[in-house]
Amino acid sequence: MSIKPGQPAPQFTLVSSELKEVSLADFKGKKVVIHFFPMAFTSVCTTQLCTMRDNFGYYDGLNAQILGISVDSPFVLKKFKEENGYQFPLLSDFNKDVSKAYGAIYEEFVFGLKGVSKRAAFVLDEAQNVIYSEVLEVATDLPDFDAIAAIVK
Repeated sequence: MSIKPGQPAPQFTLVSSELKEVSLADFKGKKVVIHFFPMAFTSVCTTQLCTMRDNFGYYDGLNAQILGISVDSPFVLKKFKEENGYQFPLLSDFNKDVSKAYGAIYEEFVFGLKGVSKRAAFVLDEAQNVIYSEVLEVATDLPDFDAIAAIVK
């Protein structure tokens, strides 16, 4: 079951595409926009993160931090970030713990792949409580970027 607005966000520490540990607690005092995505280098995932990249300045001016999370390895995420010029951290949930904690995981995905992050978006307030939650069942759907922007504002 996914995390709903009003609940405290599950805390985590993951390895970034820069091979550094990043904890959710590092961003206390800022709003945090978390984007889960199934797999790097796929067309819809690229569209999802490029939309956030192209609107990055909007969020930066609002004391908000964007984080991208997938079950890809940090090495794959490093190449994905470099090729697309993302300005925000991409975090590897290779062990799938965070995707499970947020209720954003496909037990079974395409081609028989198991344990892949669902496309999902969460917005956390400055105290790290969930104020927006969207978990998509259909991997080709995109989050509601306008709703995310409105809640961050």
